[in-house]
Amino acid sequence: MADIDVEKVLSELTLEEKVSLTAGRDFWHTVPIPRLGVPAIRTSDGPNGVRGTRFFNGTPAGCLPCATALGATFDVDLLRSIGRFLGQEAKAKGAHVLLAPTINIQRSPLGGRGYESFSEDPFLSGTLAGEYCKGVHEEKIITTPKHFVCNDQEHERLAVDSIVTDRALREIYLMPFMLAIKNARPKAVMTAYNKVNGTHAAENPKVLDILRKDWGWEGLLMSDWYGTYSTSEGINAGLDLEMPGPTQWRGAALSHAVTSNKVRQHVLDERARAVLKTIKEAAKSGVVEDAKEGGLNRPEDQRFLRRVAAESIVLLKNETSILPFDKSKTVAVIGPNAKVATYSGGGSASLLPYYTVTPFDGVSSQCGSVRFSQGAYSHKELPLLGKSLRTSDGRPGFDFRAYDKPVNAADRKLLDTLHLTDSYMFVMDYKVPNYTSSTYYVDVEGVFTPEEEGTYEFGLTVQGTGQLFIDGKLIVDNVHDQRPGTAFFGSGTVEEIGSMALEAGKSYKVRVEFGTAPTAKSSSRATVSFGAGGLRVGGCKRIDPEKAIVDAVKLASEVEQVVVFAGLNSDWEGEGSDRPDMDLPPYSDELISKVLDANPKAAIVLQSGTPVTMPWVDKACALVQAWYGGNETGNAIADVLFGDVNPSGKLSLSFPHRLEDNPAFLNYRSERGRVLYGEDIYVGYRFYDKVKRPALFPFGHGLSYTDFDLSDLNVSATTSTISVRVNVSNSGSRAGAEVVQVYVRAQAPSINRPPKELKGFKKVFLEAEETREVQVEMEKKYAISFWDEGRDAWIVEEGEYGVLVGTSSQGRFLEGRLEEGQTWWWTGL
Repeated sequence: MADIDVEKVLSELTLEEKVSLTAGRDFWHTVPIPRLGVPAIRTSDGPNGVRGTRFFNGTPAGCLPCATALGATFDVDLLRSIGRFLGQEAKAKGAHVLLAPTINIQRSPLGGRGYESFSEDPFLSGTLAGEYCKGVHEEKIITTPKHFVCNDQEHERLAVDSIVTDRALREIYLMPFMLAIKNARPKAVMTAYNKVNGTHAAENPKVLDILRKDWGWEGLLMSDWYGTYSTSEGINAGLDLEMPGPTQWRGAALSHAVTSNKVRQHVLDERARAVLKTIKEAAKSGVVEDAKEGGLNRPEDQRFLRRVAAESIVLLKNETSILPFDKSKTVAVIGPNAKVATYSGGGSASLLPYYTVTPFDGVSSQCGSVRFSQGAYSHKELPLLGKSLRTSDGRPGFDFRAYDKPVNAADRKLLDTLHLTDSYMFVMDYKVPNYTSSTYYVDVEGVFTPEEEGTYEFGLTVQGTGQLFIDGKLIVDNVHDQRPGTAFFGSGTVEEIGSMALEAGKSYKVRVEFGTAPTAKSSSRATVSFGAGGLRVGGCKRIDPEKAIVDAVKLASEVEQVVVFAGLNSDWEGEGSDRPDMDLPPYSDELISKVLDANPKAAIVLQSGTPVTMPWVDKACALVQAWYGGNETGNAIADVLFGDVNPSGKLSLSFPHRLEDNPAFLNYRSERGRVLYGEDIYVGYRFYDKVKRPALFPFGHGLSYTDFDLSDLNVSATTSTISVRVNVSNSGSRAGAEVVQVYVRAQAPSINRPPKELKGFKKVFLEAEETREVQVEMEKKYAISFWDEGRDAWIVEEGEYGVLVGTSSQGRFLEGRLEEGQTWWWTGL
């Protein structure tokens, strides 16, 4: 892409051209101005991979572990490397702008997109986000921290008013953005869907002025997709770019607002200038305009993804050193997540991976003797059927054929034919060749050959209408009596299910007849509908849960080494809806409890992006939190289970005993259009410390296969910095990594403050019996100040502060002291 002279181009633009620059051309691109040499630039979703330009039939991509897993690494160097990897993936997808990282705060375990953000702690989130951004920037790709700000739930996310004090806004919810902008200077920021204290974030001058006026940030401010709600208000508040295109709020309406002085000409110029500056910045990447999408999937990428996933895994319990397992002995693999690659949550973070590795495959690749029992299912919707189908000519997958009219129309015209393997078909960004209407009809056809005899269930979820047939027999009707559900960002129906007895080895023709969103018979509960709709086709063999658990228990009693894989998946955690509770899927707790009764040494491996309840936890001697691990999920888990990797992850979230214990319990979900942030600054471990209520597993907790000791703490300070030095010793027999965590507390504050707050950390790798001095440097004004609402500024109060150094937010600490001699205020970064 050619470089542009921003001011020269701006002076030559017509009013209509300036207006056109302030909204997208399509779902992923900005508007070009060819006559002045201004190209379109491409955006693409993150945060745990670079999808490219298509939700539907996308280009395969590398998938990292979810953000809460990345947060659990506590590793700034690793996050920098992750950024470089993502920058390279972005180039392969022809993208100039990565819509990531997500750095909202997990107020509650129920947040549908909680897995997309790093942590409940703003310092950890902002520090890691800054390194993530720096790594991406090294590849000359633009990052877009999101969602600015308080986009912390999915329930009525476009309409809800987040009511929050200025202090909590500054100390908790803005702090990750503040740190990322201070440390990495990203060139773009994405606004949130929700309102903040009465006004939508995308048109909220008080909120957006913090970015530009208080922090002095200069960059492109873009809306979330369909998160623009006005013409003049958004432009005047500072929203540069409405996404996606074509515009709903700008265009002729904005031209009229300018000519009538509702929007001043210089304000429009500022918005257009920001877009032009971003286009100029994007040219540095070397990515050409409208580049062809491709992929990498290099051997070094696969090794890197495996390393990242393994380093994110948290060993929660390991009594009597049950782990690591012995590869020479038989391993019984049990559970609903064992033979499913639970690699990502759902929604904008999802993508089509280059490949996936299930936990069963990972264990089997390292152990010669493996036995399996299903035990239970964990799906909320039936597992995707696509990869179990074959086309009529024997290829994996199925045929997708688009028509202009329904199946019973004699003169219908074939518009497009595709070969697919993914039966989650969200056609929001699919363009039917040479066809402009959003109303069209799709026939999906494939052949299913079951390996086992039995009754099989088939499910159909649609944003539109659909029917599923097997050998011409109607099995699922999702046309009549449609029920609204949470699929497709809240725009789809619930999954309708039918069943049929099938013979092993016999081939059955599966056919789905689908009509796009305009054909729907019932209205969606979603605030906005995305594109032409979607369909999801699932299926699996029906099992008797009680019998399956009996079979699993029998296996567990026969084998010494047992591992149960359970947890959530993208059905339960995803964009568009929040979780109704913290529970595991039905029958999971019963399975785990009974397996532990049969074999108390069974290791339990949980996959989720956020906390789950564990009523059986006291029985478990070995417990692992494995998150959603990306492409290399199964291999990484096996590396930890067998000891090839010594676990070093630390919880990026507090895990409560039960939902009622979490600080946002009384104030979560929208009630008549508002949500009260009633816990104020007491989010996560700050709350548990304040009310002296122990978490089930505290923030920062994580064990190792070796032992570490801290000693010889030294705390010193200058006028601007605090320096902490401590000796870390590996007193065990294995090499491993420990995270030194530095918390600060005010000894006698003038207002209520948390008992302690994370203000520094450092990960250190030590050989067996090695000791090393670790130094953690902290900027004083960030370490000891709070937001003074009376002065609208940060305040550092004179007095004594405690510096607590440990390896978790709860447990034993070395404690030092520092004295601040005077009170002072500060603003900005």
